[in-house]
Amino acid sequence: MIEFAVSMINQIGLLGAALLIAIEVIIPPIPSEAILLLTGFNVGLGTFGFLEALIATSLGSLLGATFLYYLGHVFTQQRLEGIVAKYGKFVGLKLRDLQKTMGWFDRFGGPLVLFGRMLPIVRSLVSIPAGLVRMKIWKFYLFSGTGILIWNSVWITIGLTLGENWAQGEQFAQILEYFVYGLVALIVGYLLFNIVKSFRAKS
Repeated sequence: MIEFAVSMINQIGLLGAALLIAIEVIIPPIPSEAILLLTGFNVGLGTFGFLEALIATSLGSLLGATFLYYLGHVFTQQRLEGIVAKYGKFVGLKLRDLQKTMGWFDRFGGPLVLFGRMLPIVRSLVSIPAGLVRMKIWKFYLFSGTGILIWNSVWITIGLTLGENWAQGEQFAQILEYFVYGLVALIVGYLLFNIVKSFRAKS
């Protein structure tokens, strides 16, 4: 897939980078880091400017995010609640738990979307619950755009700095992903520990 990305960017330039990023958000065939590193390398070659690259890749990310947002919007929370009410018992998922979760996202969705844009896997999925809870589109774009700009500018800069060694940045990206996974696991573990502790205190 990396070879495909290289070929696409070489053939159609920034449009190729934007399209790859949009596809990666919806169905991640290759990490966005690799596309952004390659884009940064091309900035260093003078193929296109840094600002052009940042705008093109950010618009591509927003395009993919918008598709998933409206997918969640069309699906509706009511439909999801109907599915959970009917089949949730088979996987241990209760309707009231889903409603609490969606209410929590509705309340704190902005920061979740912002930071979710900078986390592996999460950056692709976070648009769907935003659509489900009918987050205002301006709010979705504000927080998404901010997170996307930060993420894209960092990785384009790294690719620009590494130059011909841009592919080495993928190793750092993998380390970052493992770090994020570990951090998420610690947070989830901490939350579960406190939930269990709370239940024990009540019983």
